[in-house]
Amino acid sequence: MRGMKYFVIVGFLAIFASLGSALFFMLRDGQGGKPKTNNMARALAFRVGFSILLFVCILIAWKLGYIQPTGIPLK
Repeated sequence: MRGMKYFVIVGFLAIFASLGSALFFMLRDGQGGKPKTNNMARALAFRVGFSILLFVCILIAWKLGYIQPTGIPLK
């Protein structure tokens, strides 16, 4: 199913974008006399949430028959 492929790609992009923003906040927060913020922790929490959401959506799509496993064939 083509839609699932795009959904997974968008999910991975969201995970990587959240990880990148956490890296940005880790490097930039608290510099120049400004107080540290909770932006890095929030970005990492979003990353965990996106990962769990992607896993659950893939599991549901498999259960509904939208995607099929293509691993090692059973004998």
